[in-house]
Amino acid sequence: MGNATGVEITGPFGDRFAEILTEEAQSFLADLHRAFDARRLELLGLRTQREAALAAGGTLGFLPETLAVREGDWRVAEPAPGLVDRRVEITGPTDAKMSINALNSGAKVWLADHEDANTPLWDNVVQGQLNLRDAIAGTLSYTSPEGKQYRLGDGPRPTVVVRPRGWHLPEKHILVDGESTSGSLTDFGLYFFHNHLATRPYFYLPKMESHLEARLWNDVFTFAEERFARPTGTIRATVLIETFPAAFEMEEILYELREHSAGLNAGRWDYMFSVIKKSCFLDERRRRDFMLPDRNTVTMTVPFMRAYTELLVRTCHKRGAHAIGGMAAFIPSRRDPAVNTVALERVHNDKTREAGDGFDGSWVAHPDLVPVCREVFDGVLGERPNQLDRLREDVSVTAADLLAVGATPGQRTQAGLRSAVSVGVQYLAAWLQGTGAVAINNLMEDAATAEISRSQVWQWLHNDVTLDDTGERVTKELVERIADEELAKLDGDLAAARALFMEVAVADDFVDFLTIPAYERMP
Repeated sequence: MGNATGVEITGPFGDRFAEILTEEAQSFLADLHRAFDARRLELLGLRTQREAALAAGGTLGFLPETLAVREGDWRVAEPAPGLVDRRVEITGPTDAKMSINALNSGAKVWLADHEDANTPLWDNVVQGQLNLRDAIAGTLSYTSPEGKQYRLGDGPRPTVVVRPRGWHLPEKHILVDGESTSGSLTDFGLYFFHNHLATRPYFYLPKMESHLEARLWNDVFTFAEERFARPTGTIRATVLIETFPAAFEMEEILYELREHSAGLNAGRWDYMFSVIKKSCFLDERRRRDFMLPDRNTVTMTVPFMRAYTELLVRTCHKRGAHAIGGMAAFIPSRRDPAVNTVALERVHNDKTREAGDGFDGSWVAHPDLVPVCREVFDGVLGERPNQLDRLREDVSVTAADLLAVGATPGQRTQAGLRSAVSVGVQYLAAWLQGTGAVAINNLMEDAATAEISRSQVWQWLHNDVTLDDTGERVTKELVERIADEELAKLDGDLAAARALFMEVAVADDFVDFLTIPAYERMP
């Protein structure tokens, strides 16, 4: 098999990889790269400029230059087939076993994840596309090393919605004109190319920080539709509002994507990470106003998180768009009934809050939680497919409400610091081996929760935080000692993961995403 003009594939060709990396598919990726990568890099540069503005005394707020959009009379396109009723969505990576379990789960939507619950190991990138194509064709199967067989059931299957990588991540194994391609355009391009005739091409878009980044995605969608003679609006996308800046541009993001929009999602864990991250660019005095307590004590009912989710529902329903709730990190245990009871109760309470607030559906990470989420939303929706008619005009959220991070109650403890270090290192060890979703202490950890762990360590360290329970000041030496003590409790070779965690948690300068240096270490 040859390469398209100007394309070089540096990753090895595994079994059936040639079915995905065809010359025609490569040509489409090359066209996407040449048409859009310069704009992508320019927009990433604007993120850096915004961080510099924060460091120089600026703040976040609603944009005066887009006031006309916020005050305008417009709506997004009507919900697309398969995305009208989204009361329960299951998320997970696209390995064969997880894909089959998700498709057999009874959920309405499967978020097929090439982002936070996955890792960009070359085999994952291409094999995931093969699994998606086989799943859509109904031929996907898997036999475990123990001999257990997994096959697609005969019942209704969820609508497939693919989450590509964010704009910031490259794909180093595919070069166009000597340049690494965009991970986001690679994931989008391969899925769209191979499946746009077999199924409706729907996407979840992560990590955006502005409506200009949404405009870029919209132009990519239009380009693909025109290239393959598909009607405008064939592609639909739900945007995760999971960065602090995006919370101030929800309406503008919907507006940019309006013909392709499928709504917004409250990506709570990345949002919390982004809040911490942006505060790290402030001066020391203002940074203290964004100091959070232990990660697991920051619930969705604290003031700044409550403002964010309430605004999201009001914004979506005002514009005729779905509002999808976030992920409860608790996972059930099939071995420990006590843990299972606690997990189910917490998930039930979380989904009850979301359904009561007006969300049209929500996420779970495990098939056993699908019935819990469905029961809650069934109780609110009944036979209705959604609650788009619930406009939440009672909600009024100001920029000050979104910025009220310092009003979060709770303590900063040594137990919290130990948990952050231990979870962060354990997750990175799995990530470097190609696993992006890891159950640790009955919580589902992914790249977003690992980001919270390491960014919180950085925040406490660089602000001379004194722990409330022990009176110790957080120093590099304390973090190093805790890392040694926590890793002594664990099995396996964690040296590489420990080194990477320390690099992104205690360095002088804040590293934008831990997945960037992690990807550099990945073959």
